[in-house]
Amino acid sequence: MPKLPVISGNQAVKCFEKTGYQVVRQRGSHIRMHYKSDSTKQPLTIPCHKALGKGLLRKLLRDAELTIEEFLMLL
Repeated sequence: MPKLPVISGNQAVKCFEKTGYQVVRQRGSHIRMHYKSDSTKQPLTIPCHKALGKGLLRKLLRDAELTIEEFLMLL
């Protein structure tokens, strides 16, 4: 199993936008993203920090129904 990279919140937002998520609002340092079409994919809340924690990134990937390999290809 590949290791999760250390990325910033803005990098994560750009990757999720490539999969079909779009930014719907931002409050403070947190960006809220929803999937374009009505589906079972969860909305994502991504903090604009310099580095996202491994647990948070793993949860975001699980909510977006992405594998680590798919996410690494988007980077």
